[in-house]
Amino acid sequence: MHTVVERELELKLVLSPERAIPVPARLTYRTDDPYAVHIAFHIGTEHPVNWTFARELLVEGVFRPCGHGDVRVWPTKVDGRSVVLMALSSPDGDALLEAPAPAVSAWLERTLRVVPPGSEAERLGIDDGLAELLTPTTGRVDELWLRDPWPSDESKDGE
Repeated sequence: MHTVVERELELKLVLSPERAIPVPARLTYRTDDPYAVHIAFHIGTEHPVNWTFARELLVEGVFRPCGHGDVRVWPTKVDGRSVVLMALSSPDGDALLEAPAPAVSAWLERTLRVVPPGSEAERLGIDDGLAELLTPTTGRVDELWLRDPWPSDESKDGE
């Protein structure tokens, strides 16, 4: 069974130091994708803008600047409030988003209780999947394994 941890909150899209507009968003964490966090930004269109990146990046970004490239996250204070800034970059454009640090931290704590750091791989079932793939079949031998994958050049056409 998979667990989903969600949180609706209002972020701010920072347009300039003096101007920001509210952006409703949904933070989502799923135990069937334990390394990732998903953020859906509802920007007034039929389809939200979705971003997915490492949960570890957001956890670290609550405490100190981290990330490079497409996603960078860092904590700061704005008008005396603790916020987390997320700089997102894509071929379609760049965005600087401001999120309330207490709300993001509380949501992250919930995700960390569901899947503690370092236990993500257990949720993926990789070991079980590999064991199933590598378990020999009993009673039946697959003919494909018995065939020569590279027949010799001496064989006649049609053999």
